[in-house]
Amino acid sequence: MKPPPFSYHDPRTVGDAVALLGRLDNAKLLAGGQSMMPMLNMRFVQPDHIIDLNRVDGLAYIREANGAIEIGAMTRQRDIEFSDLIRKRCPLMHEAIQHVGHRQTRNRGTIGGSLCHLDPSAELVTVAAAMDATVTVQGPNGARQIEFAAFPVAFMTPAIELNELVTAVRFPVWPDAHGYGFSEFSRRHGDFAIVSAAALLTEDSAGKITRASVTLGGIAVAPVRATEVEQALIGHAPDDKLLREACESCRKYDAIEDIHAPANYRQHLATVMSRRALEQARARLNSHAKR
Repeated sequence: MKPPPFSYHDPRTVGDAVALLGRLDNAKLLAGGQSMMPMLNMRFVQPDHIIDLNRVDGLAYIREANGAIEIGAMTRQRDIEFSDLIRKRCPLMHEAIQHVGHRQTRNRGTIGGSLCHLDPSAELVTVAAAMDATVTVQGPNGARQIEFAAFPVAFMTPAIELNELVTAVRFPVWPDAHGYGFSEFSRRHGDFAIVSAAALLTEDSAGKITRASVTLGGIAVAPVRATEVEQALIGHAPDDKLLREACESCRKYDAIEDIHAPANYRQHLATVMSRRALEQARARLNSHAKR
């Protein structure tokens, strides 16, 4: 199929892009296009205007500042995958991004495009929830910050206005000696996850968990922070029995149902994927302790 007719716009600054959003009706932003182009061709979306962000200055970068990794919205997923800074300071993202599509899609796909598309099964969406990311958006009244917990407002619907665009994402850095793990179940490598899990852990000198983050992707219309699992881990040594029992609480979460899996299967996968991610995180904690 071919896309519907539309007018094409090629701004060079964030201000120009915001101005176009403000004066054009039924406009869509084009970032990497890995979701937009298939949706256009299948006519799931039929905009009157496409605003291309690929030549807007200042939206592609990876840097560390004030205890966080800041990534420009137009940064390619492939650049994140091969960033030494991401590998060292944000290893959960480095691990998760290798599950994102295939090399060809990561060459073009952007972090901002993935977060704005907001597929609940998308790996970068799950990582943003796990790391308590903050999204920066720019509109006619300037920039504002949105905590990622408040970013999804409905299925594939982010909390940004029609005349705003995402410019950057900020990921708070965990201590160097933290443990991390990412596990997902998909039909084929490169597919969106049916269920995924991201885990982050820190421990004290006695080997007891002092901080935990456990997030489920694909189970609901937005990523789910498994707070019951997190609370069950704090103050305890993460042995096999504790991990197994804590992750059983994931069966309680309301789950979506579609052609890929029924709700009860997603709930089962949530217990398995969360435990696997935590086991990976625990192993990495142990490797730090032995150094």
